[in-house]
Amino acid sequence: MDLIGEDDMPNRAHLITGGYPVGSTAGHDMDYARIELLRRLYASGYQTTVANDFTDIGPRLAGVDFLVTYVAGPYPDDEQSRIVDDWLAEGGRWFALHGTSGGRAKRVDGSRRRKMVRLAHHDLLGAFFLNHPPVRRFDVAVEANDHPLVNGLPQTFAVTDELYLIEPVGESRVLLTTELAEDPSPEGFGFVYDEDTSVGADGKTRVLGLERQVGDGAVAYVALGHCHSPATNAQPFVDRNVDAEGKTPLRFRGAWETPEFGQILDNAMGWGQSAAA
Repeated sequence: MDLIGEDDMPNRAHLITGGYPVGSTAGHDMDYARIELLRRLYASGYQTTVANDFTDIGPRLAGVDFLVTYVAGPYPDDEQSRIVDDWLAEGGRWFALHGTSGGRAKRVDGSRRRKMVRLAHHDLLGAFFLNHPPVRRFDVAVEANDHPLVNGLPQTFAVTDELYLIEPVGESRVLLTTELAEDPSPEGFGFVYDEDTSVGADGKTRVLGLERQVGDGAVAYVALGHCHSPATNAQPFVDRNVDAEGKTPLRFRGAWETPEFGQILDNAMGWGQSAAA
């Protein structure tokens, strides 16, 4: 009988996909995202465990090289963030998508609207979500041509997606950006914020992808990736550059159906395999 040597052992990954509260889709087609990410992980040779949130993240990461998250609501609390931080410092790689930069939102006094709360996991991730305007078409620029996550991408490419307004937190390397001078959200749309800390010093550049080094490991965040199905659609309308009447497509996969986003996902699988954990 042939024995599996240490060099032949497959890379291990842990995938977290889910909404809040438990069992909720939070306006996203979690099943589609889960299947697509699992398919790429499997094709890249990973053995993958799956969860809906960060519960038991310590035992889940034991012996794992690569963490992938696509969430809308779930986030690691302070202790769980410390566990992930320690795991990263020892060489783990975390690839975080879309709503991972969100988390908890609180009601604004005297209003039905909500405001995102800055928490420990935003410092860990290196990104804090403020808001997004209605789904729109926009251009994405590659800012780090030599980074493995953007290998093979054109210098610019177009997507239709939720354009996340992200505040970069701490030191990081910018991978992807877009240009947007002002948040075009209609009155009363989305989340409240005190100051638009997502816009660069030039008054128009906004970060959509970044990598933050943590000890021997790293976390990379890419804001792209909204998707919904007829059963999970929570978009009241879209920008008129998507539909002249502002009508929301019942089934939306946006960036997921572009070769560029697919390239980023496949690149991420290889990036995770270089983890030292």
